[in-house]
Amino acid sequence: MKQKIIITGGTGYIGSHTAVEFIMKGFNVVLVDDLSNSEVSVLDRIQEITGTKPLFEQIDLTDNNRTKSFFNAHKDASGVINFAALKAVGESVKKPIKYYHNNINILLNVLENMENQGISNLIFSSSATVYGLPDVLPITEENQTKRPTSPYGNTKKVAEEIIEDLTKVSESLNAISLRYFNPIGAHDSLKIGEAPNGIPNNLMPFITQTAAGIRRELKIFGNDYDTPDGTAVRDYLHVVDLAKAHVLAFERLISNQSKSNFEVYNLGTGTGYSVLDVINSFEKTTGISLNYSYDKRRDGDVPQLYSNPNKAQTNLNWKALLTLDDMTLSSWKWEQNLRNGY
Repeated sequence: MKQKIIITGGTGYIGSHTAVEFIMKGFNVVLVDDLSNSEVSVLDRIQEITGTKPLFEQIDLTDNNRTKSFFNAHKDASGVINFAALKAVGESVKKPIKYYHNNINILLNVLENMENQGISNLIFSSSATVYGLPDVLPITEENQTKRPTSPYGNTKKVAEEIIEDLTKVSESLNAISLRYFNPIGAHDSLKIGEAPNGIPNNLMPFITQTAAGIRRELKIFGNDYDTPDGTAVRDYLHVVDLAKAHVLAFERLISNQSKSNFEVYNLGTGTGYSVLDVINSFEKTTGISLNYSYDKRRDGDVPQLYSNPNKAQTNLNWKALLTLDDMTLSSWKWEQNLRNGY
């Protein structure tokens, strides 16, 4: 019997790449998503890559009655990967209630129904934003979490605290929180990638849409940070490397290798790249010159965030292998596929 894994937010950017990795490892994958920032056609693309079309249910997981029915139908699952959340930093600053209502209620409903059905293993999709404005770089898991600079980031911090509190009293729940830095890139099949609805919130789709002529110019938010070139510095990692980490983390849970009921891991390359570094890589790998200008700093952004990923390397046997050039080139090839009607 294949082990069943539930992936919430499973048709999204990271969720779909993670679904591919789990299917390729022989898991029976069940995806649930409300399709607010993804398309159902992703299921066919996953099938084209893996030969298997995952089971899918369209559900708003803030609705506990529907969530309860879903978990009742999949009580034989070995665990849950929880991606389902709103994730735009800027929007969260303007609409905090929307973010707290959505992200926290989804987590509470998932945890309650996992507990009711006896599903023990949880991988939580967290974020480097839980470190707030860091005192020391690179960031290790020993860095104290702080009040993040955005409501989005705070939903991740509060979510981790909820999970940790539950693992202290639950007889069965084991959880790993994966703190992502900045995933970009696309699957090498070019069948799945980042395809946000509306105006992008992240740098890479803004770059590719500008190169494709959809956006007139790329706005760089802030060129007066205390960084080498004045633009914000982030730790970018390829989404496929990120997806593979979820399989390794889940295998750690189901093989009872965790040293505590709640573990946290940074996922990054350990290298900080500025916005201009990413633009330069894109222009080098594609031969396209980008039209960009500087704008004021964006609310909720911090000057620098980059990781020390050694703990994940040691305990999960995971390391980010793909380069920034791999990330920018695959992002552009994926964008071209989209523009060609894929």
